[in-house]
Amino acid sequence: MVRDVLPDMLERAGLFEGRNLCGQSILVKPNLLRALPLACTEPGVVAALCAWLKDNGSKVKVADSPGFGTASGVARAIGLDRALAPLGIAVEPMGPGRVVPLACGSRIRISQTALDADAIISVARVKAHSQMRLTLSCKNLYGCVPSLFKALYHTREGNEPEHFARMQADILRALPPAAAVADGIVAMHVTGPAHGQPFELGLLGVSDSPVALDEAIVLALGKRLHDIPLQRAFLQAGHPESAAGSQQKIFPFLKPEDFLPEGFVLPDHLLHTSFRPLRLVKSCLKRLWLEHFA
Repeated sequence: MVRDVLPDMLERAGLFEGRNLCGQSILVKPNLLRALPLACTEPGVVAALCAWLKDNGSKVKVADSPGFGTASGVARAIGLDRALAPLGIAVEPMGPGRVVPLACGSRIRISQTALDADAIISVARVKAHSQMRLTLSCKNLYGCVPSLFKALYHTREGNEPEHFARMQADILRALPPAAAVADGIVAMHVTGPAHGQPFELGLLGVSDSPVALDEAIVLALGKRLHDIPLQRAFLQAGHPESAAGSQQKIFPFLKPEDFLPEGFVLPDHLLHTSFRPLRLVKSCLKRLWLEHFA
């Protein structure tokens, strides 16, 4: 099904202002949180996107920085390696990076794997999130921060949740041009991003703008933009592709108000975004163990 409908959606989205993708280095950034299938982007969606890109002559790289374990190990556990094998693509880790200043005043390290790409396509599974309420295309780009630095920034920046959301929003500005594919065929709800419950949402979204796609999904779920910390950060910053901007949004398929599923649950109360020092140490030790022994 995905292989049948996704190419048409990608064509209509006019990715990267409809420019010729032939010869372009495209980083496909799935959500490979950990070795749990529901916590990760569906392999079939990633493979269908990569096949379309290769058909258009792009040089495709698939990479992520998992919360636990290695990119190749998570890909193997969920079957992404098998899905990509016919295309001759292997999942890679986000390599070392360089420190980049953000508009919010923070400085964070972003992987050179992401910075060196001509363009990035974020491919996130639609999931509830215990700290950010909902994780979509823009939140998925936090995985462009390599390895243990993600946990470090949770500890350093997370004492102020609003600032942490602004920091994550600013990552988009520091990256090469980004587009997005949303995998909401089977979403995760109630809690997340790892141990929530499956929800047959039946949603597949594509946009030239991760910000616009995420807002459309929030509205399609019947939720308010201001209730999602990351979407609130884009609105407060007046991002031109958010509802605070002036860009007209075009919906060649369903509009958000045409969707509106019943029963999709997001967390009422959010956990703090900061990692206490003990939690940071435990997280780092667990990550190192998984990277070397799992």
